[in-house]
Amino acid sequence: MYKAMGLGDSDLAKPLIGVANTWNEATPCNVHLNLLANKASEGILAGGGTPRQFVTIAVSDGISMGTEGMKSSLVSREIIADSVELMIRAHEYDGFVGIAGCDKSLPGIMIAMARLNRPSAFVYGGTIMPGVVGGKDITIQDAFEAVGAFESGRMSAEDLKEVEDASCPGAGSCGGLYTANTMACMSEALGLALPGSATPPAVDGRRSQFVFETGRAVLQALEEDLKPRDILTFEAFENAITVLQAIGGSTNAILHLIALGREAGVKLTLDDFERIRKKVPHIADLRPGGKYVMYDLDKVGGVPLILSKLMEKKMIHESLTTISGRSVRENVKAARFLKVQDVVLSVDDPIRKTGTDVILRGSLAPDGAVVKVAGLPIMKFTGKARVFNREELAFDAVSKKKISAGDVVIIRYEGPRGGPGMREMLQVTAAIVGQGLGQDVALVTDGRFSGATRGFMVGHVCPEAIAGGPIGLVEEGDEIRIDADAQTIDLLVPAKELARRKKEWKAPPPNYEWGALAKYASLVGSASEGAVCAPKFS
Repeated sequence: MYKAMGLGDSDLAKPLIGVANTWNEATPCNVHLNLLANKASEGILAGGGTPRQFVTIAVSDGISMGTEGMKSSLVSREIIADSVELMIRAHEYDGFVGIAGCDKSLPGIMIAMARLNRPSAFVYGGTIMPGVVGGKDITIQDAFEAVGAFESGRMSAEDLKEVEDASCPGAGSCGGLYTANTMACMSEALGLALPGSATPPAVDGRRSQFVFETGRAVLQALEEDLKPRDILTFEAFENAITVLQAIGGSTNAILHLIALGREAGVKLTLDDFERIRKKVPHIADLRPGGKYVMYDLDKVGGVPLILSKLMEKKMIHESLTTISGRSVRENVKAARFLKVQDVVLSVDDPIRKTGTDVILRGSLAPDGAVVKVAGLPIMKFTGKARVFNREELAFDAVSKKKISAGDVVIIRYEGPRGGPGMREMLQVTAAIVGQGLGQDVALVTDGRFSGATRGFMVGHVCPEAIAGGPIGLVEEGDEIRIDADAQTIDLLVPAKELARRKKEWKAPPPNYEWGALAKYASLVGSASEGAVCAPKFS
């Protein structure tokens, strides 16, 4: 059968190396990955292997945002990991290159690497270039926020159309430090990707060269018997969390790193993120909390620059092995940085003295919740609950200007099981910010946020509502207090009253009783544990 596809005896005598990629025409994040897969194949051939390409799915968060389709997003992480695992296992490939370009495809591919533990390397499809309106760089974040500005009369239809037309100028993943770009940085910080490979844009010629070199790196790893779990140690995850906090990365990375750790046999908890956050300063001035985009980080030195700043203060485990075959220290020493720049600040003069992804606990979230404080001018908020059992209901209220200063918008039954799929809420959060209420309204949900979300937005509330969590007991007008400094989130209702509500509470029927989403809901665990699907044998 291999000979039917044009291979000869000499090809079959070499290692067979898979090239797993998430090419499709569903999203600009992935539309160019078939070309990168071809370059990976060239690298594999140059390294002495025989490449075998295959594709898996990828869901566009940006396109599905605010719709029922968004429930498929987090589910796709599991399906990507499962499908790559099955392809590699079925065909007994000796190793593989993983190429991904959208939010859940990056962790999905890396999860498959940890699960299979065969010589493999990850490479990112690359960030999109920023759009330009009025001489200012813009991203997809601006398009979502422009909708809110238009609805509140703060932007004309013509200006909204200009933002829409310019915000995504070509191939690549959303341009700020949103989830895809955050997870690209994580791949490099973990050591699964070649140094410097996270930040070059999709349209940059270096991207093809990195993919080529990644193909060769897998053959080198095969020769040295270097496997993903040799790289994915607890210390490697500490490095990744350190970088996450230093750059002000997406809260989704918490879910994905915990899930990846589980596949690698490394136990991570929310406490690890909080422990490291308190020791690591926020030094990268990147959107959505800052002013620069991923392309700007690339121009000054990329992830190696971040690592070098942190290494100066002994915040990074330097001796760890990476897929390059060199240590973290050796990778950083070989890199070149722009000496005068203001994208990445020094550890001694940071944007904030501590990291940005704060873990909250309290009577509303006993098992944890998360808020990103990058660019957040306030750290405390107390207000009255406005309760919605679906994202669409909340967005409708925001669109009709029924949300006012001092409100705490509660969106529940949107968790991993309850949605199912733990939808991101960028449509709602961007509309709030676009209406000028970003500092005057808080939002709390058992769902997730896009990496492009900004404002006083608390997600990943655990236990989720469908599991009987306190967020399911909140009633209209209840007072809620959030204190990011104290790391607390509390429902200010007497215990006796909550006990009464708990006794009367009944879980709503599932939204899906068959198909992929129903299977996911029956297996998925808590967001505080990475929202992984654990097999049940009894």
